[in-house]
Amino acid sequence: MEERLVAPCGMNCAICSGYMALTHDVKSKGIRIPYCKGCRPRGKECAFLKKHCKLLMEGKVKLCYECPSYPCTRLKGLDKRYRSLFRMSMIENLNFIQKEGITSFLRKEEAKWKCVKCSSVISCHNGICFDCGLSLLAEKKQKYRWEE
Repeated sequence: MEERLVAPCGMNCAICSGYMALTHDVKSKGIRIPYCKGCRPRGKECAFLKKHCKLLMEGKVKLCYECPSYPCTRLKGLDKRYRSLFRMSMIENLNFIQKEGITSFLRKEEAKWKCVKCSSVISCHNGICFDCGLSLLAEKKQKYRWEE
């Protein structure tokens, strides 16, 4: 996990199915998931919020908690969706980073999203490890949902 993969909204792109699909080249294995390099590496700063936030567009904040309007309505909506569907909270991530620092956050993320079978990383979008669980992913109809 790398600091450059933490988006301003608090998303850790290293646990995103789009980023993992790219790094594991799942299309060549017959699995259709959109690829993503991560918000910062592709120069978007934040795919979810940038076009709605003047401070992000102008590069005046690196992480949303630096904004006087934090958390804004758009971030709250995004956070609610991710908490209910994907078992993570961008606002909790940002609060942790603000209090404990990015290094501690990345260590916590490595432990939280560690595959119990192979110790690689599982996706926040579906709980699947793209190293040892691609057969599960290939069989899923809804690639962006956890099995309950």
